[in-house]
Amino acid sequence: MAPQQRRARSRRLAVVAAAVAASAALASGPGFAAGAGVVRVADPPAPTPTVPAAAVTLPAPVPAPAAPDPVVPAPSATPTPVIPVTPVVPVTPVVPVTPVVPETPVLPEASVTPTENVTPTTPTTPTTPTTPTTPTTPTTPTAKDATAFGAYLDYGARGVDRIAELSEWLGGAELRVGHTYLPGDRWHNIEGPPGFLDVWADWRLEKDDRMLVLNVPMMERNEEGVSDDEVRGLLRQGAAGEFDHHFRALAERLVALKVPDTVIVLGWEMNGITYTHRCGPDPEAWKKYWNRIVSTMRSVPGQKFRFDFTPTRGKDAVPWTECYPGDDTVDIIGMDSYDQPTGLSFDEQVKEPYGLQAHVDFAKSHGKPISYPEWGLFRNGDNAEYMRRMLAWMDEHKPLYNTVTDYCPHGVWQCGQNPQSSTVYRSLLFGRTDEPSTPPTSPAPSTDPTTEPSTQPTANCTPMDLGDWVEYWIGGKLCFRLDWWSNDE
Repeated sequence: MAPQQRRARSRRLAVVAAAVAASAALASGPGFAAGAGVVRVADPPAPTPTVPAAAVTLPAPVPAPAAPDPVVPAPSATPTPVIPVTPVVPVTPVVPVTPVVPETPVLPEASVTPTENVTPTTPTTPTTPTTPTTPTTPTTPTAKDATAFGAYLDYGARGVDRIAELSEWLGGAELRVGHTYLPGDRWHNIEGPPGFLDVWADWRLEKDDRMLVLNVPMMERNEEGVSDDEVRGLLRQGAAGEFDHHFRALAERLVALKVPDTVIVLGWEMNGITYTHRCGPDPEAWKKYWNRIVSTMRSVPGQKFRFDFTPTRGKDAVPWTECYPGDDTVDIIGMDSYDQPTGLSFDEQVKEPYGLQAHVDFAKSHGKPISYPEWGLFRNGDNAEYMRRMLAWMDEHKPLYNTVTDYCPHGVWQCGQNPQSSTVYRSLLFGRTDEPSTPPTSPAPSTDPTTEPSTQPTANCTPMDLGDWVEYWIGGKLCFRLDWWSNDE
């Protein structure tokens, strides 16, 4: 082999070795585990990003069916065993690697009902619904009465970018709430993995009146189907202080990022059966554990956290009032409320035991503001009446904030299967700000938000499967160039 060919071969070896080393470091480095709201959604979701070994999916919290029978979770938003990945260095021929456009990792989200997680599909380019008519009620609120609102759009940097795009689609409406979920797969991710929260902190700090809402799991392996007996033991360990250091680390991280006023949705949907942080196996231990977490996080200098106690609407597996930890540690009483089960009207959602009216009444009796961290369409399909009534309900009861879960089947902007509800949502929120104004006029059709980047590999390139979570953090796929021999000639 000629010296020139040997040097070219050496350069290719160096490129491949560097790429493999980078992916290995991301796969096993601090804050990331092998293997989603969060998360998690069909209800947001809570994301549980992990680095897959062979083929580990990202859990996403998702609303479960209305039926009471447990279903194995499918994430919104949803976790799997975390297995460290050891990349295998290819032998000959040595092939230079070329990054490909990244794929969005399946993000976890919080589940809406007690039985299953619905894996959200990767949102396609949001479609522009038909031009809405001039809204009648609710009218644009004044600065005093306006509710801060936003949407769950994605748990990572893409979610931040889409806030501005959704605002444009809504005629410049002010989206003051950014909502994301911490991974619930391993403790080091619940502590706030390095680089994960930074982009959200940057967004929050751009304007003083913005609000960052963060769903925080109370347990690792949060969506792995842990048995009631094991959950009971874990809750008692937490109540005894065994896990305090993880939440102290999270609080210190948020303060260091200069977002000490973050709203913490701690142990959401605890009245269901989906999450390891559920209340049912031992409500007394659960309440003690919640109080211990709050006390630990509040002990960190500089913190201004607000803690949001958020069950899912209805009785679910256990009445959520039995899990309420007390007024001293709860700042906000939230509710995740999706349009389900099938056939249940909005009036019934209001009047059912532990439903919307019970939520408002309970919060009022305890002197707490309300919130709706997760809400949206579900079992009843494209239901314009639900969308109209839910928006009117929130205008009437003025929650501290609300964030619609915006991906299929729940959403109105990133989900093209709900055109009627999308029209209602856009019409009623078009141009809404916190400033006094006259009711908005009919919005003109806007251009679609930025098209999703292509996920197709480049020509003459065979992608390497390193797993969604690794690819997300390295900015794309790695692939083998098929024409590398000809390039050396």
